[in-house]
Amino acid sequence: MFNKIRNWRVRRTIARHPIAESLWRDALQRCPAARRLGASDQATLRVLATLFLESKSLEPTKGLDLDDADRVLLATHACLPILKLGMDWYDGWHSVIVYPDAFIPRRPQIDAAGVVHQTHAVMAGEAWGRGPVIVSWADVLNTGKKPGHNVIVHEMAHKLDMLNGDANGFPPLHRRMDRREWSRVFSSAWDRLKEEQRNGADLPIDPYALESPAEFFAVASEQFFETPAALRQHLPDVYRQLEQFYRQHPF
Repeated sequence: MFNKIRNWRVRRTIARHPIAESLWRDALQRCPAARRLGASDQATLRVLATLFLESKSLEPTKGLDLDDADRVLLATHACLPILKLGMDWYDGWHSVIVYPDAFIPRRPQIDAAGVVHQTHAVMAGEAWGRGPVIVSWADVLNTGKKPGHNVIVHEMAHKLDMLNGDANGFPPLHRRMDRREWSRVFSSAWDRLKEEQRNGADLPIDPYALESPAEFFAVASEQFFETPAALRQHLPDVYRQLEQFYRQHPF
């Protein structure tokens, strides 16, 4: 009965709040990863983007104005990771806060000695456990200009990672996925890339991935959707694990 009610609500939402064809074509033009999808997957993505816009509050700040085309674009990027997973994977949080540009979160941080500091790191995005996703609109618009980068996919990957606790690079895996294999693949890739970094080699992935296992998963997810061929070439085992997790074959 619950599934019937939920499906009825989904159909009603899609019928009452459809994304206009012109807005959808604009989103596809501005989102290369979505443009590469086949017609059936694009149709599914359009449904998910519709549900995202109705279930999440998009909140521009600092005088930023997001028109309908901007909101559809943001939702399109956000729903790429759940194309084969469904909206349920984004349950438990409600808002996307959008800054015009990179931002500096001002909150206290306690170091190992117990001293309280104010953080001053410039950020393009941030995801809070059961709280909001925060992104820089300038970085959203730069998606595709810097190969392999997608700030929205990055933060949504963190959200998926946190479904089973803290962000640690180990999202809830599907029943037929091997937890030990996931750990082996990501740990092995991490160790090899760390060694290459120490030796001054050019890395096949954004070095920010080596900040933590959580960032490794999020950065690899960006590349999986934005430059899948490069990820499969340089980190084939990581690519295959993400292929199983996202249930997608973007290349």
